[in-house]
Amino acid sequence: MKTKNKNLTEQEIDQIIIADADNNSAWEEPIKIRKQKFTSLSIPSELASRAAFFARLHRGLSLEEWLNRVIQERLDIEEAAFSGFKRELAAKNG
Repeated sequence: MKTKNKNLTEQEIDQIIIADADNNSAWEEPIKIRKQKFTSLSIPSELASRAAFFARLHRGLSLEEWLNRVIQERLDIEEAAFSGFKRELAAKNG
């Protein structure tokens, strides 16, 4: 079933999907996603024990969950600062 480019409601989308469910020509080839491999990271034992203390302090998150959250927050800050720096540099040179 072909549709024009318009904003479809969720119900309209569901109807299109259901109508084409058994029509193999309506579907693209499946996309294969490979799970990302984990990377090991070693940190000094004193730093690990300090991190474990704060992980427990933050509502009992596991050390891995807490470290992921802290690293993500830090990366967000770094990326925002980097983007700001690039904008300032472009404004000076532009």
